[in-house]
Amino acid sequence: MSALKHYDVILAPVITEKATLLSEKNQVVFAVPLTATKPQVKAAVEALFNVKVGAVNTVRSKGKTKFFRGREGKRPDTKKAIVTLLAGYSIDVTTGLS
Repeated sequence: MSALKHYDVILAPVITEKATLLSEKNQVVFAVPLTATKPQVKAAVEALFNVKVGAVNTVRSKGKTKFFRGREGKRPDTKKAIVTLLAGYSIDVTTGLS
C-alpha cells in the first residue's frame, strides 16, 4: 500500500479515559473507516509509526437514533481498532505524526 492509503485507514486516535488506561497494557485505539480490515490497520500502523503490531481487534458501534428539535435523526456508525503493540514498542498519540 502507498503512504496515502495508510492515512486513509487511520482516521484519528481515540483519546478517552478507557483508551488511556489501555496504553498501560501497550495498546492504542484508533478510529478507522467502516470498510477497514484488520490486515489493513496492521499494515498502516506499522508503516506510519515504525512499530511492530502484535494483534488488532475491531469494534463496530451502530449509530444511535436521536431527536433534534422534534425530528428524528441518526448518528453515524463508527468503527474503532484496538492495536496491541509488541514489547519494546510504543506510540505517543499526543505528539502526532512526523
